[in-house]
Amino acid sequence: MHNNISFDFTVDKETKTVFITRAFDAGLSLVWEAFTKPELLDQWGAPEPWKTETLRMDFKVGGRRFYKMISPDGQEFYSVQDFTSITPKTNYKYISGLSDKEENLHPDFYGSENDLTFNESNGITNFRMTIKYKDLNTLEMMANEMFKQGMKLALDIVEKLLAAK
Repeated sequence: MHNNISFDFTVDKETKTVFITRAFDAGLSLVWEAFTKPELLDQWGAPEPWKTETLRMDFKVGGRRFYKMISPDGQEFYSVQDFTSITPKTNYKYISGLSDKEENLHPDFYGSENDLTFNESNGITNFRMTIKYKDLNTLEMMANEMFKQGMKLALDIVEKLLAAK
């Protein structure tokens, strides 16, 4: 086990962008699977006690992941990820946002551009996620301290899943 595993979450209001980095003590193939396989995404896609359930996922350019997050009291919140670019094991991009249970997009909360990059060095896989929001108001509503802590908790779950493999 390496002791230099890191997590960083930075918000740049000028560019309306969030930057998230995390190192994983695991090989690239395992980390890639954790981010691209619905059965694995559902195990970490929300910090406990929330749950995530992928309803449909077609991981290809032009494909979509449609999923819901379930609150501890049973409320359901739906989202989509529309895949725009995939370079296996190194990068994928998608447009994301909120929807209803019929996949009708929420016009104010659809359109964030997500760019996920992965690379491995000496058994450590470095992950970088960039989320660019449409406007400052959306950035400020979405990229708050709760999101930061939730993201950290979720990525810690990824690390535990990887260690178990």
